[in-house]
Amino acid sequence: MQETRRLWIKSLGLFASLVTGAALSGSALAADPVMPQVSLKTTEGEIVLELNQEKAPISVANFLQYVKSGHYNGTIFHRVIDGFMIQAGGYTADLKGKPTRPPIQIESKNGLKNETYSVAMARMGNPNSATAQFFINVVDNVGLDYPGQDGWGYAVFGRVIKGYEVVNKIKGVLVDDKGIFQNIPVKPITITKATILKKPIEPVPPPNAAPPGGMPMQQ
Repeated sequence: MQETRRLWIKSLGLFASLVTGAALSGSALAADPVMPQVSLKTTEGEIVLELNQEKAPISVANFLQYVKSGHYNGTIFHRVIDGFMIQAGGYTADLKGKPTRPPIQIESKNGLKNETYSVAMARMGNPNSATAQFFINVVDNVGLDYPGQDGWGYAVFGRVIKGYEVVNKIKGVLVDDKGIFQNIPVKPITITKATILKKPIEPVPPPNAAPPGGMPMQQ
């Protein structure tokens, strides 16, 4: 009988301090439209995200602050698991972690699902530990939806609306383990520029979604 598989999508690295349950101030939540769009220009092409500020105001405000500060520029997709997800937002190509702000409150009860091409916050075991790292689901990961196996699941805050072929290309690259990093692309895939789109685009319909991929076991 196949063993039930489980994976903590975790933010790797050392933190000097962890401020549990810290939330963004209300002023950070008010400036952007309900569905802001963010362009992620990568070495494999452009991915455009649409963020649901109505259902995930804390996560979206947090993500937009990192975009505005230039945090994501020069970071890599440091964890790629075909049949599961692609993760980015924390490390440069030389595997140095970028400084982050205090973690945010989890919003996994917002009704948004970890469906194919949805975007969610990565975190450690503590549900309120998400900072800058995020992941794009490449299958329908129903096991990550609230309540998940830990009573919380993972908070979805947006979706891909353009660049599906780029996501699909990234998920299929050759990966290896390197030190504390597992499933890291052999050839670095870098986010060269992350920007908020001033003129929103019309979402492109996604290709046929892949079937559910289960929950890969933590290695």
